[in-house]
Amino acid sequence: GVAYECDVAKEDQIKKIVDEVEKTIGPISIFVSNAGIGDFGGRQDDATSQPNDQWQRGWDVNVMAHVYAARACLPYMIPRGEGYFVNTASAAGLLNQIGNACYGVTKHAAVGFAEILAITHRDQGIRVSVLCPQAVDTPLLRRAGEGSQNVDGVLTPAQVADDVVRAIDEEKFEILPHPQVLGYMRKKTEDYSRWIGGMAKLQRALFQKK
Repeated sequence: GVAYECDVAKEDQIKKIVDEVEKTIGPISIFVSNAGIGDFGGRQDDATSQPNDQWQRGWDVNVMAHVYAARACLPYMIPRGEGYFVNTASAAGLLNQIGNACYGVTKHAAVGFAEILAITHRDQGIRVSVLCPQAVDTPLLRRAGEGSQNVDGVLTPAQVADDVVRAIDEEKFEILPHPQVLGYMRKKTEDYSRWIGGMAKLQRALFQKK
């Protein structure tokens, strides 16, 4: 295989690589937008404590990288009548992230962009899946330590990859490697206020452990 170094927060770098691959290797049929960051500092008991530069960095990597990838790939994919994006978000993009406002907010935005990308370009043959796991055994998780994302167990990257391959084969939009997330989503939509109360209770329990 061929590897390229890229800062996904820089649109020109993503476009340069996409153009290079299309010209020298061949058509990009599936683009997996997997980069993400989650360590933003700040106090866990203050939703406003993370500094502005960290909010900007989170927005650039967790959200705009997906926009940049689609902007670079769509001009190639649409004329071919097919193309696939797999955008990694997080269960935090569906439920939120206790103790990390920037992560939860930017992952919500990532899910929202995946939705509108799928809606807007479906009739042009473009398919989209959004990956929303809870805890996966990666350096990001190890830096984060114990938290609400760990309550339903930690999966290996290989387990998550198997779920992604199946979802692509089925052209399934949402990829939920932790099936419990679907139940949490249902509880959230059935009674939003009660769900907020439940999350606050979980936060108290987590903070008491520390």
